[in-house]
Amino acid sequence: MAISSENTQKNHRQAGYRWREKAEHLASSLPPLLAQADRVAHTVIQGMHGRRRTGVGEAFWQFRHYQPGDMSNRIDWRKSARSDALLIRENEWEAANTVWLWCDRSASMGVQSSLATSTKADRAILLTLALSVLLVRGGERIGVLDQDLPPATGQRAIRRLATLLLNNEEVEDPSLLSLPPRSEMPRFSTAVFFSDFLEPVEQLVERLSILATPDVSGHLVQILDPAEETLPYFGRTEFSGMEDDTRLTVGKAQSLQAEFADRMAEHRARIADIATRLGWTYSLHRTDETAQSALLKLYALLGDYTALRNVLGSGAAHISSTADGQ
Repeated sequence: MAISSENTQKNHRQAGYRWREKAEHLASSLPPLLAQADRVAHTVIQGMHGRRRTGVGEAFWQFRHYQPGDMSNRIDWRKSARSDALLIRENEWEAANTVWLWCDRSASMGVQSSLATSTKADRAILLTLALSVLLVRGGERIGVLDQDLPPATGQRAIRRLATLLLNNEEVEDPSLLSLPPRSEMPRFSTAVFFSDFLEPVEQLVERLSILATPDVSGHLVQILDPAEETLPYFGRTEFSGMEDDTRLTVGKAQSLQAEFADRMAEHRARIADIATRLGWTYSLHRTDETAQSALLKLYALLGDYTALRNVLGSGAAHISSTADGQ
């Protein structure tokens, strides 16, 4: 018994050390990442205006728990009296000012060739945070699609988002990280997804068909390493999978370049077509380009979305044909 107890205490101490190291690493990474995101956002926001909008209606949407920073006059005291918590009454226009973010954290996002300035994962995190800075300055609330947390605004929301993005906890099924989670978004909100979108198109179609309701606007930002478009390799080359044990050795890698480029172009076109059919927008960003260029384009799309949706209409009902390449 004594030995067992001693081993248990030792294991607990080791686990505590690991968590402390993890926490210290996270704490040291947070300030420079936030500073970098703020610099990118500051570059983009020069000459642009915030996206603060008038409301689309005063209809009741939902009750949510009171959060620090909420005005006391927004508390529904009658509803709160019948509950164990203070409750805020939200209307539809407040839902419209919520942008739901999702950032692909699967293993394939760790790619960085000699042509790129960062991994896809680092660029996705930077763009997610920089966009959140712009949105908060424009009066929006931000939410994280795969987290059971209410949307929020202010610097506290940005720091919370950064902590979540940097906290790479292990999951039972890593393949779940490659696609946006099955989550219900309220009416009139906006979704922005950052990913390499290299999963089979059929899986993306299935997932977006659940998420893309007619009253939810959306933007797909595909992040690719330049080598994933051109395959700039010569001679005998071994390719290994990032998310499985697949390996492929070819004698002349250059012989695959033309076919590979064609297939990647086709894959990108199908993803862009999915977005169009939904009434969403699509943009491609390569990691040899600046983060500012991607954010400027995305922020412009967010601002122009109302006009775009009036032209395209809602295509959610027609997305299923995309999986068949029609």
